[in-house]
Amino acid sequence: MEGKLKALLSAVGPLDDRAMEKARERQAELAKPPGSLGRLEDISIRLAGITGQVHNTVEKRRIIVLCADNGVAEEGVASAPQTVTAAQAVNMTRRLTGMSTLAKHFGDDVQVVDMGIACPYTCPGILDRSLGKGTKNLYREPAMTREQALQAILTGAELARQAGADGIRVIGVGEMGIGNTTTSAAVLAALTGLSAEQVTGRGGGITDESFRKKKHVIAHALELHQPDREDPVDVLSKVGGFDLAAMCGVFLGAAANRIPVVADGFISIVAALCAGRLCPRAAEYIFPSHASYEIGYRLAAQELGLEPWLLLNMRLGEGSGCPLAFQVMDAACAVMNEMATFAEASINDDYLEEIRAGESFKV
Repeated sequence: MEGKLKALLSAVGPLDDRAMEKARERQAELAKPPGSLGRLEDISIRLAGITGQVHNTVEKRRIIVLCADNGVAEEGVASAPQTVTAAQAVNMTRRLTGMSTLAKHFGDDVQVVDMGIACPYTCPGILDRSLGKGTKNLYREPAMTREQALQAILTGAELARQAGADGIRVIGVGEMGIGNTTTSAAVLAALTGLSAEQVTGRGGGITDESFRKKKHVIAHALELHQPDREDPVDVLSKVGGFDLAAMCGVFLGAAANRIPVVADGFISIVAALCAGRLCPRAAEYIFPSHASYEIGYRLAAQELGLEPWLLLNMRLGEGSGCPLAFQVMDAACAVMNEMATFAEASINDDYLEEIRAGESFKV
């Protein structure tokens, strides 16, 4: 499996500079002051770099939700029982959760994947890729084996490849798993060298005592397992989760197949950071959605060089920011594809030459 991971990473190519330059030229011709549509312009240019085409659409969209339980929940670091993971995974297929309601409203496809749900359920709509009934308790032993971490990454990459084969134009990455803000904080701390105190938030909402325990559990696990920050697979296997590792794989698989991919909130951005550490080029294919309320989100986003588009004080997870981000991307495509140029609008744009010569408005 190490060889398969190496092949996956090698498949991630650079953005198409020529297409991006053509997209910049197109933006300069549109009937507006230079840079006046801000990040919509940036998005359209990066999409061109990913697809190799100036004109793009994101009409076929899929949110891939990786679901798994985490053994560390035994330590009282989460407010909800593990039964919630299975229940909400089923509810996602019925379009009854926050994320899936938004996805239904906007016409987005949702693929719910069991990577390691602990409790029994019956739902043919959930794709079974389970690696076990949840991970081990990272407070006492490594969360999983290295082989399981590699298998989870490769499974996520295959899900992304299949999305491309299905004609999906943009992927969103979501999750469901009790205890996964604890694993995400542990992974973030391991990758950055920051302390548990600096990266840990309250997740879905916990008492002050549980919050203190959560930070202690993370600090203890890092000291016990000594994950190698230069080896994200080692980090994921020791203090991560099946969901996190598979999400990392989706980001890598999307990049390898030249599909733009949206990170949701804290857990999703930490998985994206794992992908970016494994393959720096992969970060160029990742688009942020909203700024999660979790303290570690900003730190992980900065590590990736990403700035979230939306500030909505959201912290639901599930991939709930993805349907909203898809609409922003759709808007960026609409501007590039449908807006009139100065010539088409019968406007002489000579008055803009002095502005164009400046640096502050350049895309």
